[in-house]
Amino acid sequence: MSEAQIIVTGASRGIGAAIAADLERRGYGVVGLSRSGNTAAGRGIACDMTDEVAVRETFSAAADAGPIAGLVNNAGIHLGSASAELETREYQQVMNANATSVMVSAREIYPYLKTAGGTIVNIGSFFDKLGVPGTLAYCASKAAVGAITRCLAVEWAADGIRVINIAPGYVETDMNREFLNNEKVRQFLQKRIPVGGPGSAADVAHLTGALIAGDIPYLTGETIYLDGGQGINL
Repeated sequence: MSEAQIIVTGASRGIGAAIAADLERRGYGVVGLSRSGNTAAGRGIACDMTDEVAVRETFSAAADAGPIAGLVNNAGIHLGSASAELETREYQQVMNANATSVMVSAREIYPYLKTAGGTIVNIGSFFDKLGVPGTLAYCASKAAVGAITRCLAVEWAADGIRVINIAPGYVETDMNREFLNNEKVRQFLQKRIPVGGPGSAADVAHLTGALIAGDIPYLTGETIYLDGGQGINL
């Protein structure tokens, strides 16, 4: 029988690439989805996660190659704008990429998990509980991810499917490294984050892999904040 597969969205770089590599090291067959089709580990497939038909067909193709044991919803975007100037089109673009895609992916993976059970890990953000200027759409989308996680966890528990939301704080990746290394930003984060600075993509990857491999049946529906204590620091 083929090895259990985990589908990871947004797997071409950053947190998604780290998650794919961590899961492969744990012995899973990784199917890494991205617009480019590139992946750091496993088998890469090009898929636009905002295209429902493409998601359905891609999941079906993955299932043809072997049993699916889980899904990591990592793909997403960030568009900043002052709220008074935020266009509805931009708001909907962020919501579609960050929240609607999570719902669609979970719905489409459900038929492949309901028989043997499995784990869905959604990658949210600690911005889901904060008021951050210029990020209304992003914050709203990540709050929606937490709500989606809770609803699915309750509905699908009887099928042996766990749904968990990881909400990272500031995590250094290729995309934001220059910003985080700015002297003023670095000094600010050193003061605001109790552990002393941003986390790494590996931190998120290790937690994701542990949650999937650990198979803790009683843990579902929760949002786990991985922010170095920043969100609770006064």
